[in-house]
Formats: sequence, C-alpha cells, structure tokens
Amino acid sequence: MRNEKLLSTLGNCINHCNYCADACLDEDNVKMMKDCIRTDKVCAEVCSTLNQVLVTGYKNVDGLVKYCIEICNACADECGQHEHQHCQDCAKACRECAKACEAYLA
Repeated sequence: MRNEKLLSTLGNCINHCNYCADACLDEDNVKMMKDCIRTDKVCAEVCSTLNQVLVTGYKNVDGLVKYCIEICNACADECGQHEHQHCQDCAKACRECAKACEAYLA
C-alpha cells in the first residue's frame, strides 16, 4: 500500500500531539502552554482527518497533505520552544510527519 508509511507516521503524530496537549495541562504554568495545547489539538485533528481520507483511497488529497505539512511544522516549532520532554518528543514526531507528507507528494 502506497500510504502505509504515511498512515503509520500520521498515527504516531496524532498520539504524540494528544499526549503532549494532555501533559501540558499538568504543567505548573498552564497559561504559558496554551499555544502549545491549541497547536497540538489542531495538529492531531488535521493528521486524523488526513489519515481517515487516505484509507478511503480518495485521490484528490494533495491540498490536505500540504496543509498537514504546514500544521505539523507549526506544531514542531511551537513544541520545540519548550524544554518539557513531551514537547520535544511531539516536535520530533511532527517533523517526521511533515517529512512523510512531503515524501508522499514527491
């Protein structure tokens, strides 16, 4: 299946974003983490949507893949600003997801 690697990477990104958003709620200064939480949630939703569309076999997905790259990079940038391990792990997963999306479009 052409999408197998991308589907796996999307799932990993979704899991890291959801975990990061939840872990951010446990940080001492939650207000400082609000942009991280919001970006995590949006990234998880976009990746989830792309994941669901890809499994249908629908062909016209390039625009959604490009947006997924954009939001994954934004989430990686946001999470990368924080020293918390969950943020760093999320940033890494988002970067990997953006790369997998780029490879899909190539």
